[in-house]
Formats: sequence, C-alpha cells, structure tokens
Amino acid sequence: MITGGKSFVSAPPAFSNDAKRLLVCTGPAVSIFSTSTGLQISSLEGHTAPVTSVIVVPASSPAGKVLCFCWTASLDGTIRYWDFSVPELMKTVEVKMPVYSMVIPSLLDQTDKDNEKQAPVFAYVSVEDTAVQEKKAKTLRGQIRKCNLTVSRMAGGVVLGETPQPELITISPSGKFFGIHNKRRLHIWKVPASDSERNVVKKITLHHTKGLTVLAFHPTERIVAAGDISGRILIWRGFGSQTFPISNKVVNRRLINNEEERPGVRDDDEADSCSTWHWHPSEVNVLSFSSDGAYLYSGGREGVFVVWQLDTGKKKFLPRIGSPLLYFTDSPDPSLSSISCADNQIHILKMPSMEILKSISGIKLPFSFPDINKGLCSKFAFDHSAGLVALRTENYCVQFYSLFDDLEISEVQVCERNHQPGDEVTVVVNLVALSPDGSTMCTSEVKLPEEGIGDLVCLKFWASDSLNKSFSLSTIIYEPHRDAGVSAVAFHPTRQMAVSASYGGDFKIWVFHDEIQQNRERLQNSGWICHSVGSYKKKPMTAAAFSADGSVLAVAAETVITLWDPENNVLVAVLGEIHTPITSLSFAGKSEYLVAVSRGLKPQLSVCSMSKLSVSWSYKLQVEDLACAVDLSMFAVLLLLPKSTGMGSNEQKFQDRDGIILLFNVTDPVPVATWSVRKAKGGGLAFIQGNRPSFQQNVLDSMSSQVLLAYIDSDHEYVVFDPHNNEAPVLSLNGREHLAAIEEKGQFGYASIYGELPEFKLKGNQNLLAPSGPSERPWETIFSGSSHNLPPLTKLCSAFLESLLEKRTAIVE
Repeated sequence: MITGGKSFVSAPPAFSNDAKRLLVCTGPAVSIFSTSTGLQISSLEGHTAPVTSVIVVPASSPAGKVLCFCWTASLDGTIRYWDFSVPELMKTVEVKMPVYSMVIPSLLDQTDKDNEKQAPVFAYVSVEDTAVQEKKAKTLRGQIRKCNLTVSRMAGGVVLGETPQPELITISPSGKFFGIHNKRRLHIWKVPASDSERNVVKKITLHHTKGLTVLAFHPTERIVAAGDISGRILIWRGFGSQTFPISNKVVNRRLINNEEERPGVRDDDEADSCSTWHWHPSEVNVLSFSSDGAYLYSGGREGVFVVWQLDTGKKKFLPRIGSPLLYFTDSPDPSLSSISCADNQIHILKMPSMEILKSISGIKLPFSFPDINKGLCSKFAFDHSAGLVALRTENYCVQFYSLFDDLEISEVQVCERNHQPGDEVTVVVNLVALSPDGSTMCTSEVKLPEEGIGDLVCLKFWASDSLNKSFSLSTIIYEPHRDAGVSAVAFHPTRQMAVSASYGGDFKIWVFHDEIQQNRERLQNSGWICHSVGSYKKKPMTAAAFSADGSVLAVAAETVITLWDPENNVLVAVLGEIHTPITSLSFAGKSEYLVAVSRGLKPQLSVCSMSKLSVSWSYKLQVEDLACAVDLSMFAVLLLLPKSTGMGSNEQKFQDRDGIILLFNVTDPVPVATWSVRKAKGGGLAFIQGNRPSFQQNVLDSMSSQVLLAYIDSDHEYVVFDPHNNEAPVLSLNGREHLAAIEEKGQFGYASIYGELPEFKLKGNQNLLAPSGPSERPWETIFSGSSHNLPPLTKLCSAFLESLLEKRTAIVE
C-alpha cells in the first residue's frame, strides 16, 4: 500500500541547525526534505493524528550543528522527542488533550546555558479542552497551558488563558515573550527568568478595533507587530513596560507618562506608541522580523511578499508568487528562509535578494469553482500506465502528480492569463482527459459570461513527447459544438482519435493529421481536425467511451446508449433505455459489458450487455466515481453513504466515513471486495499499472497484482493498494473487516448496499431446510432490520459460529 497527497502547509515548518534540511508537518508524520534538491529524504512516524508543531533543538555551539533533535506536538494528545538523523523516537509526553500549537522558550534563551542540564524544560501549549460541553453558550474550549517536558507531565492546574478556540502561539526570538491573537486582542505573556511549575507567568493585553490574524516579536527590542483582517499592520513599541519592568526606573517613568504622549495606543494598553501601515488589500497572514530587526516581512492573500524597512516604512516586493502566503520561516543560515503557500508549495528563498532557489511542491489542494457540467465530471484524469494523476488547479493549470513517488512531475498552463488569488473567476477548466498512453491531453475551458456576454467554450489538444510530461499546445478549437458546452471527452485506445460529446445534441470525432498537402507542397501542420459528426434524435449527448479494441464507440443520449462504428460514423445499435439520464460510461476491460452511471433524484448503476442489447443487472446507488480495469473484466465504484440520523453506539465509530468502494466482476452482481472510506464526496477512483520503476519499488514488489487501485479523497490525499490482497488499506481507507456497521437509512451489511431481502412467509407445516454446506452469506439475516435493533455482540458471535456448521434452520413463523 502506498499513501500520499498530504498537505505540506498545515503548520509552520522548521529548518535543521545546518539549514540543509526542512522539517514539514504532513498529517500524522513529519517529512524531512533536502533544501538543496527539494526531495524528501526521511520522515518521523509515530503520531496517530496530524502533527501541529515541530521545533528543532538549536545548537549551543558551532560544533553542535551536527546534532539533530526536535520536539513535535500533535492532535493525538502527545509531545514527542526525536533524533531525526536516524530517525528515532526518544521520548513521549502524554498531554491527553489535542495540542494545536507549542513553544519551548528555554530552547531560545541563550542567557543561562551553563545551568541548562539542571533546569527543567517547560513547553507552553495551546490545547483544546475536550471535556467542555459544546452546547453551552460562549464556551471557551481553547486553553494555554504549561507542560514540564523534563518529568513528562502537565503543570497541575496551571491555565494561563482561555479562548473560544485553540490559537497559534507565537514566541519571540529571544524566548522571553510569547503571545496569541484572540479576536481583537493580543495576549502577551513574559516567561519567568527562572521557570518552574509554580512560577506566575505575567500577562498583558493590547486592543484593536478589527479582528487580528497574526503577530510577530522583534528579536531585540520590545516591539510587537500584528496584522488584521483588513490588511493593516500595527506596530506597538515599548509594550509591557509596567507589567514587565526592566528596572524600577523604567516603571516610574512609565507611570508618569500622559496618554497624549502615547500616540495610537488605545485606553490603558501598556505601550509607548502604536503605528499603522497599510498596503495589503485583504487580511495579513504572514508577519516576521528579520534576524537583525531592521526589516519586517509580511504577506497575505494577494500572493505578494513585502519587505518593510522598520525605521522608514519603505517597501520592496516579491510579486506574482501565485498563491496566498501562509507562513514565513527563518533558518539558522541568514541567507535562507522559506515561505509556505496555500497551493501546497514551500519556496526556499535566498535572502535578502528574495530569489526562489527551490520549491517543494505537494499535490494541489482542493478549491471551489463553478460547476459547469450538469452530470458526473471527475475532478481527476489518470495516466494508467505511468501511475500519474492530472488535476485542475486554481491558477488555470493542470498538475501531473506521481501517485507512486508522491511527487509533482510537471504543471501545464492551460489558460494564458495572470492569476491573482482572490480575483473573480472568469474562466473555468471544466474537463481534462488523457489518452491511454498518456501522450495526448485534451482540455475544455469555458469563459463565463459577463453581463450576458461571453460563455465561450474552447477545446484544446496537447501533445507530449517526453517522459516529464511537458505538454505543448497542438490545436485550439473554439466553439466545438456551437453554443453548447462539452459534456465528455474520450480517447481511442490505439489511434490518435478522440470524441467530444455535447449537451447541444451532437458528438464529434476528432482525428490527428500530421500535415495537409496541396499541389504536392507541404502547407501547414493541421493538428486535430473534425472527422465526423453524429447525433441521436437531437437528444443531449452526456457521456462517451471507446471499447478496448476501439471498434465500438458508445455515446449516451440521455437515457439510452447508442453504439457507433467510429471509423464510418454509422449507428450500429441502441441499448435498452435506462430510467434516469446517464452521466458516465465505461467499457469493462475487454469484455462485452458496458457500465453506465446515472445521477440525480433516482441514481442508478447499470451493467449492459452489448450482445444482448439489454441491461444485465443494476442497482439504485449514489455513485460518485467509476473506474474500469483495462485488461480485466472488473470495475470499481465509489458510493456516497447518506448521512446517518442517530444510529446508536455504532454511529460514533463510523461517523467520519461517508463513502464505500465496491469492486465488482462485471458478470456477478455480488461485489468481490468492499472498503469504507472517508471524504468520498468529490473523490475519485482509477486502476493503474504497478509494473514501473518507483522510489517505493519495494512496496510495489510486495503487491502481488500488476493492476492496482487508487483512491483519492476530497482533500486530495490518496492511497494505492492491491485490490486482490486481503490486507486492508489504512489511513484513508478501511478494510472490509471494519464494515460491521455501515449506516444507510438504518440498515446494515447486505441490506445497506442492495436493500432489504424479500420476506418469505411459510406456513407452520412447511420446513425450510438449510443447504448441506455452510451458508455463503449468513450476514443477510443477521444485519437485516433497523440499526437500533442490532443484536448484542454475544448473539452475533453465536450466530456467526452457527453459520459455519451444518444444521437445520428454525421454522420461520
């Protein structure tokens, strides 16, 4: 099993002491990347929930840079100490509450290193109090607490602050102050000079008129900066001079200060002055001071990195990053830093020139866009032979990502236009299709109408002649189906031929010609041209697919399936009518069967036989995605489970699973295998070939099958596994042995998929004999009925054991 697709930007990363490695929080693990190559070199695995903080223990001397120790905190309620050079887990501290953020001030305070071995190490953590009832109004679930890492325990009863939700803790570079933003307030604590469990940690609060989003401390002076939701940056100078006195002289001078001598400071806030800068058009996400304190770095949704000169307020910019900025991280090397972006990229910067040296690119994260297609439109296209997925991005690109190597291969710019994050969407790439060999790509884009003018549809063909998937534009076709939109695109399995279907009532077959010759002279490269046009009773064409050998083209005309000879454009046959409009079609390998999916108020999954020209079997199921194996007569469907409405004790166990994957042999309506999955809405399925070189070749070799199944959830996390192996996938998928209680309208087991079995009422003098062998599906009766009537565990175990024995069943009354 291979997993990947994790977010690289869920939490701030951390540099190693030699700045040659970058530690990135990726789900329940910490991935370690090389800053010179951008490739992952190792990982720290042990947490059972997402990691929220990673802190590298700084080197106390130049020779100590070779030491590689770090602390991590996670939502699983633990803090762990690692040697990430091995990597090896050294220590685990049980917090027993989800940790959302953590700082360790003593690691930054270099003033008393001689007594470091004797002094206990304390961490300040932002946790969620899970014991608080959510129903209470104005509940404060977030807490700032203290943890003794030396003795591995929480400081008993010490709660420094409470907030409605857990907040990110920001610590000063000197380790003397730390703070959080809470709505329109900043809370700042001063770390005691000699910290202990019983020491009182003093706090001040600074106020603002708008919601605050981020804060940063000056490395040497008492200056704190904060950004708000309107794009303003506020800078308080001389904060906490009364509560956090440096000397008695400072306190006395502060007490006699007049409010008029504190420009910009609100009410009784402890600060000498407060100034405001405003350049960002929307909320500020990034704030950080340079290591010498001369500059302030900021960034926001507009995707521009701004460098402010602190004394003069002058600015310089790193524009067109292309995605909202989330985090800025300094390194021990003053010439290196990193910025994390919302498109799941981390850029390594050379400072102070702000040149991007290397980018660590994860899979593009989901984004919202207008739904152009009325039917089933998968958000993903797959190169089955290479194990790649092609997915649309927010900046009008198509990203090619390796499922085997968890690595970005390339990015193709589909629309030539500048993308500014936050701009109104005017163009949507609504379809992406790949040829079976991965050498050709077809995209469909729609320019949205503006004030009733527009709605331009454009079909583009792309060619790739290299292994790194660097596609070049081959042909542009404007309005391929007059004013109607493109509903589906499919490629011929062996020839350079494609079909595009339209809601306007026709489909077109496109072929590739190298050149056009006239009068024996070569005129121009022609690219893709229209070979033929077809229609059926002027019905909207909603889906299309080629057979395995390419001899048959199937096109769905709403509720019927038409079969065509693609070379001669001749209608061969019409399959029996299906009750609801068809949104997806696919041939099941090299078999004669065609799988059709209908969505809407009456969803349906149908398997049709081309020889009999009829539906072989069907189910009323809400299908999210369909995948058919190329060489095997098998297909898999991703189903959406309806939301449960109070199912008792089993609901708690399965409340986060909203989908199920069924694997079918096309001739058998009983599924071969079943898996429950999370985040199925917006997910995708595909069969891919496993016989290819990979960074994870040892994992591929352990899979017995050459055909693997890939599942991508709505967050673009994925798992690749052998569908014929009994070992159940974990993380994003859960094996069928965990399917004891899948909720669907209060039904379980067999009934949750196929509905209730018919009831047979037998008279008292009639006997129903069991077969001579064990029952093949004993769970049909055990799990029938409402979920609240599910038998207890003792009865289920006995019924299961009895089903394995040869026995007569009781007389049904």
